[in-house]
Amino acid sequence: MRSLGKQKVLSIKTIVAIGIGSALFVILGRFGSIPSGVPNTNIETTYALLALFALLYGPVAGLLIGLIGHTLKDAIFYGSPWFSWVIASGLVGLIIGLLTSRISIHDGEFGKRELIRFNLAQIAANAVAWFIVAPVLDILIYAEPANKVFTQGLIAGAANIVTVAIIGSLLAVAYAKTRTKQGSLSREA
Repeated sequence: MRSLGKQKVLSIKTIVAIGIGSALFVILGRFGSIPSGVPNTNIETTYALLALFALLYGPVAGLLIGLIGHTLKDAIFYGSPWFSWVIASGLVGLIIGLLTSRISIHDGEFGKRELIRFNLAQIAANAVAWFIVAPVLDILIYAEPANKVFTQGLIAGAANIVTVAIIGSLLAVAYAKTRTKQGSLSREA
């Protein structure tokens, strides 16, 4: 593993998480999508998983899971990737990973304060990605009509915010409960 100074670029654990997260993104994208009623826009459970992996493994993992997972999902199920939305998915993972990097979920710390912080991060990430980035890139890359893509972005973003708030929060709380809180074990004499 190549390292930059004292910090490794990516640990084996993170690389494995990226592979598993990307595969799960594809599977959930196929079997965990609910049509929204707006053309080419679904309610996706994949973003709850992406948010959890970004929380657990950081911004690089979040970015790569979003990019790889969405690219593979589009290529497999639709024939080719829709790059404006692929970029938005990567951005969601990156932003959540950055904004939640100080949450010590691996140490079992995920109370009310961390839950609020996680949800503020995912709301910000989804709002930036779906209300701004995806529609603007749809217009710039694909020359799509503005009213259509901003409607799709609004529906997708709102659905992702709710999905992550419910499913992502439940997954994060459940994960934290499996971890031993730091300092909770004492040594017997």
